[in-house]
Amino acid sequence: VQLVESGGGSGQAGGSLRLSCAAYGYTASWNYMAWFRQAPGKEREGVATVGSDGISSYADSVRGRFTISQDNAKNTLYLQMNSLKPEDTAMYYCAATNPGRWLSWPERLRAGSFGYWGQGTQVTASS
Repeated sequence: VQLVESGGGSGQAGGSLRLSCAAYGYTASWNYMAWFRQAPGKEREGVATVGSDGISSYADSVRGRFTISQDNAKNTLYLQMNSLKPEDTAMYYCAATNPGRWLSWPERLRAGSFGYWGQGTQVTASS
């Protein structure tokens, strides 16, 4: 089981970036996939989650600007980031839940709910 992120980089405030996460392994057992981010000196925070029920969850700080989506045929998760702000600068991680796990609404943006993680991709938004 492996998650590989790509698409990070530098962008201007107000610009856009799209992150991708390719999933390898027994992906059919993952009920949720998510994006998290961690800035230097800060805790890892949930950005967006999508469930096999089709429902997405977003952190208040990104709602309306970021969109999570998945292409099941390609086993790929995406994060479209628009209207970037300097405070979006962080390492972004893709994550998936352990097989068969179902999450309550508050659990969907908690790092402890996810057992599989990618290596991360850096996003820098400059003013």
